[in-house]
Amino acid sequence: MKEIRIVIRLMMAEKKDVLYAILFGFLAGVAAVGLFANSGYLISKAAITPPLYILTISIAVMKLFSVTRAVSRYAERYYSHRATFTILSNLRVHFFERLEPFIPRIFSKYRSGDLLSRIVGDVESLQNFFLRVYYPPLVMVIVFLSTIAFTAFFSVPVAIILIAGLLLTGFAVPAYFAVKQQRLESQLRNLRGTVSTEATEFLYGFRDLKLYQRLEEQEQELTDAATAYVDEQGRVETQALYSQSINQAVSLIISWLVLGAGAYYVSTGQLDGVFLAMLVMMSLTVFENSTPMAAFPVHFEDSRRAAKRLFSVVEAEEDGADAAVKPEAEHTFETQSVVDKPLSIELNHVGFTFPGENRPALRNIDIHLPAGSKTAIVGPSGSGKSTLLQLLLKAYQPSEGEIRLGGTQLSQLGDETVWAGINTVLQKNHFFYGTIRENLQLAGDELTDDELERALAVVKLQDSSLSDEVLEKGENLSGGEKQRLAIARAMLKDAHIWLLDEPTSSVDPLTEKHIFNELLRQGKDDTMVFVSHRLAGLENMDSIIVMNQGTIVESGTFAELQARKGYFYEMKQIEKSVFYH
Repeated sequence: MKEIRIVIRLMMAEKKDVLYAILFGFLAGVAAVGLFANSGYLISKAAITPPLYILTISIAVMKLFSVTRAVSRYAERYYSHRATFTILSNLRVHFFERLEPFIPRIFSKYRSGDLLSRIVGDVESLQNFFLRVYYPPLVMVIVFLSTIAFTAFFSVPVAIILIAGLLLTGFAVPAYFAVKQQRLESQLRNLRGTVSTEATEFLYGFRDLKLYQRLEEQEQELTDAATAYVDEQGRVETQALYSQSINQAVSLIISWLVLGAGAYYVSTGQLDGVFLAMLVMMSLTVFENSTPMAAFPVHFEDSRRAAKRLFSVVEAEEDGADAAVKPEAEHTFETQSVVDKPLSIELNHVGFTFPGENRPALRNIDIHLPAGSKTAIVGPSGSGKSTLLQLLLKAYQPSEGEIRLGGTQLSQLGDETVWAGINTVLQKNHFFYGTIRENLQLAGDELTDDELERALAVVKLQDSSLSDEVLEKGENLSGGEKQRLAIARAMLKDAHIWLLDEPTSSVDPLTEKHIFNELLRQGKDDTMVFVSHRLAGLENMDSIIVMNQGTIVESGTFAELQARKGYFYEMKQIEKSVFYH
């Protein structure tokens, strides 16, 4: 229920609209009861030919109730829906603010389709919380208590029957079906996440599935998941209709009991017969306010599960995160120092294990990189090079040890502070749907077209126009074009720490050499970390760190490693034999 409390807290931020919705909902409910009660009284009274003024007053009161009901119902719908949309907005913002610090590493725990299902589907499900879970019981209880208090003036036994009806239709029947609904809703949400995941896999992997002739198998898996989801949804809807039928049946039985009890007390002279129709009409109308309670179990369980699935994403990360890794820990001095000058990088006894895995990705890493140094990290694929950069980017937190940037613990610096001072080119770089200009301007909106064109020329993309279209995820760009565009974007950012992860692996050797020289020229005074599995062109590096199986096996300058004839020397000899013979 912790997650529901969060939703209620966000909902009460709109307490003005919430209170207005409850007030007008009460007025609409009471006006409806008053309208039908007055109608019953008017019919009975007219049968005994009362004075004309009594009929006139009754008709006027009936019109007043009718207008009040219509206006109040409109106002109730207006304020309740406005509150709902604002609450949803608050919920999305609140969730994203909590999710944002963990976005780089959240994908190692959740598949993208499942995340999409939670962020979109579960948030949308919570739109029913106020309209179907929080609001109806309050209005129902207030209207019922007002009606019962009014009824007690005429017949206490009839009021007691209405109290029993309130307890049954408002609480007992919904509670019974709420218990049965828990299992169904749990399965439904899991199946919806499965459908979303399978659909995402199908769309993203369509080309490979087609090439390897596995499209039909994946399509069948998606169809099976969708069929299971639809079937389960049908069972949930059937359960909801059954709950509604039982609730209405109980309401009808209570009205019959009111009629029977009223007739008995009229026959014994304990109740004026002119009020019998009024009491029956009141009982029929007041139970309209308990009708939404038939769907209460469905929406309550739906909202509870949605909130639990939604916030479980961030709560697991927050529980494991260091309290110091919060933006509030940033200081102006730290932010300026990271952005304005190159800094040293230190890793002391750093180890890291990916969530859910037993084998460490990094073990006992000790590195000291002076400010302004140029360092290459090399080694075979899977040796931990890219994981090391992810730790420097705060995409993950070390499992052990500490990382220092300019002498300050990395955990003490806010994410934005760190990212503002780093030029990053990763193995996979995202490109947004739009133009080359818009993708380059991620480095700064103030950049002019001349600056953007010069950056394109540096990476040998001078034949491309800034207005050229870039499709989603850069689908119309080759691997080399993506890497060169990412390098141009990093150069335009012009920060003083460079983290480059295989930045030219898809670029031809001549262009690679040119870009590498340009990177060294632009970052001649900056701290640069260059990750590569290629060993060519490393002679100009201040130091080379050789990694294998998550540990550092060698380090030194190019000449020192060659003279040592160790692991790096053997790698270099293998590379020569493969590429030059």
